[in-house]
Formats: sequence, structure tokens, C-alpha cells
Amino acid sequence: MRGVVMHAPGDVRVQDLDDPRIIEPTDAIIRVTATCVCGSDLWPYRGVEEVHEQPMGHEYVGVVEQVGSEVKIIKPGQFVVGTFVAADGTCEICRSGYPSSCVHRVFVGQVGTQSERARIPWADGTLVATPGTPEPDLIPSLLAASDVLGTGWFGAVGAEAGPGKTVAVVGDGAVGLLAVLAAKQLGAERIIAMSRHEARQKLAIEFGATDIVTERGDEGVAKIKELTGGLGAHSVVEAVGTQESMRQAIGSARPGGHVCFVGVNHDVNLSGEDLFFAQVHLLGGPAPVHRFLPELIQLIWDRKIDPGKVFDLQLPLEEAADAYKAMDERRAIKVLLTI
Repeated sequence: MRGVVMHAPGDVRVQDLDDPRIIEPTDAIIRVTATCVCGSDLWPYRGVEEVHEQPMGHEYVGVVEQVGSEVKIIKPGQFVVGTFVAADGTCEICRSGYPSSCVHRVFVGQVGTQSERARIPWADGTLVATPGTPEPDLIPSLLAASDVLGTGWFGAVGAEAGPGKTVAVVGDGAVGLLAVLAAKQLGAERIIAMSRHEARQKLAIEFGATDIVTERGDEGVAKIKELTGGLGAHSVVEAVGTQESMRQAIGSARPGGHVCFVGVNHDVNLSGEDLFFAQVHLLGGPAPVHRFLPELIQLIWDRKIDPGKVFDLQLPLEEAADAYKAMDERRAIKVLLTI
């Protein structure tokens, strides 16, 4: 089969790989219909994380071709959406609603799904079947549910977005934009998107943002305070993962507010004194996407939400190197790879 391999920072190649096979009785093999490049894939691409001949990809939808002997829920022939963390679905942590911290978790990025086929560990706890075979125009939105929609949704839920609340979203990538969509669906009264890019601002407004803030850092915090009567937002979603974005998110929340950080952290160090006096609730980490997938799939299936709009560029798998370059250069919000 053909698949994407990152040999070194900036060196992305599409090459022949061995076809996947069932290794554990809880595995499934899927034929990938669509995959994409994630913002977190850019960390190794830019040399921030070490990488050497790594199969890439962790967002995927497709058709089940084969299942192991212990797979009971997922069946061959089903169209499925998968999460970026494989989980057994039965451990105490999974049952508490945090399958992304399953005691047997496997990050699907270790498997690689930017490929024609993929082996998915813990199929029953990782894959969710759609009600039927989707119409082609639904596939981008279902693919978004695999990670960026589920992650943005967790950000909004974790920040306790809801009726009567003001929500601020730090970050205008796919996750941040879909956190805006999630906050709108959860009934937030006011949604402030922090963005400096016109195309992303327009999409944020389409998804439900009521205000756009272009300032960053302390100036961004001051603007949020100005918009909220000096208090700060009830709910803040941090969707970047840098020192500046975390400080901005915590500073933008009012005392007693909730901050959910879903951007993959890199070299973030927070002042204990600042945290102490901020007096905010903090929750974050890898999003438990599987918890939300049934609801998100149904919303997409019923055409109540259209998160697939975050894909502003589609390329064939063979042009994956161009997809990475487009996202790295911020010429695209998110690139869908067709198989």
C-alpha cells in the first residue's frame, strides 16, 4: 500500500509500505477513505519534535475490511470514524469518560493513517460506525470528528461553555475554529474568537463567533477584559499549546472561570503564583473524542453542523508533501488527503 512517512523534519515522502495485518485479536483493518494533516503533525515537521522515518497520520475515516476474533461491536463493511487514541473502552478510566487516558491506550500516530489502509488497535473502543454509507459531501465533516471537532468539542465542554456564558477561544487553527462551533452548539451567549487572519475570522463568524479579537498576549487579555466589563470570560478554550497562548488563556478567564487546554503543550511553564491568584478551574490534555463521537456523528448525519468547512484544501495522498508545506506556510487551515 501507499503511505506517508516523515524521514526527517521537512522531509515527507509517500512510499510503498507493507499492508497492515491483524496482530491482536482486538484489532481491525480499515480501508481509509480520507485522512488529513493535523496541526500537531507540524511539530516534527518543523523539528520541534524528533522524527526519523515515522509513518504519519492519526485522523481517518473508512470502511472496515477485517476484524480480530475478539472484536464484537465493529463489523466488516461498516463505514467508521476513528479516534486518534485507541482505547479498550472497558478499563476504569475509559468508563469514567476519559478513554484518551485508557490504561491500554495506543496513540494512533504510532500506527499511521495517512495511508491506503491501517490497523486500528482496540477496534471496539476506538471506532464508531456511522448509520450507513455516508454521502460523499459528509466525509470531510466525519473526518473532522475524528480529531479536530472532537478536540474542539472537549475544549468547549471542559470550559463549561453554555447558556449565559461568554466563551473566549485562543487559537484560530482547526481546533480553535471548531471550539467556536462547539460553544455555539452548547448555547453560549457570546463567543470571542482570537484571530489575526481574515479567512479564519470569517469562518469563526460563520461557526458562531460574536466578536473577533486580533490582539495577543497582555494586549489580548486586556481586550477580553474590556469586552467583559473588566471581569474576563466565563469559559476559555486554549487551542495552541505555547507559553504565550496558555498565559493568554488563563489571563482571559474571570475568577471562578474555567479554562480547558487542548493544544499540545510544548515547553509551557506556568507561574504557581499566577495560577494561585487567577483562581480558575483548569482541565485539559488529549481529548476523549470517543466519548463525544456518537453525538457528533449524528449531528453531522442530520446536517445540523458542517465542521468539514475547516478543510480549505484537498489533495491526493500522493501530494502529501505539498499538504504539509501548505499548512506549515499557513496557506491552508487544514488539508484533506483523498485516497
